[in-house]
Amino acid sequence: MSELTRIPAPDGVAPATAYTHVVMGTGRFVAISGQLALDEDGKLVGEGDATAQAHQVFENLRRCLTAAGATFDDVIKLTFYVTDMAHMPAIRTARATHIPDDRLPAASAVQVAALVRPEFLMEIEAFAVIAESAE
Repeated sequence: MSELTRIPAPDGVAPATAYTHVVMGTGRFVAISGQLALDEDGKLVGEGDATAQAHQVFENLRRCLTAAGATFDDVIKLTFYVTDMAHMPAIRTARATHIPDDRLPAASAVQVAALVRPEFLMEIEAFAVIAESAE
């Protein structure tokens, strides 16, 4: 796990309610491409169901982080692309199963006109910093 510093409310900036304004750390940078609600066979999980899709997306993010030797504790930034901002509560609920409120990363939420296929309701990408190992 990396040593990260979180600054939830820098001087002169209103406090964040569901994210941290600034997260910084040193180590190896990991970028996780936007993940969709696809199972390991490439099949859509939760057609029309934001909750099911959000849980699958976070499971995919977890698997990608694991492949990089990281965990959600190492995540410094999440970007949420949603086709409707009404999906954000489902995303926050799924996120809460992986990331406690006191370790929230920086985040951005963007409503988009469409994703790569119309049945996808969201896509989420992550950035993480993994502590450098002592060699």
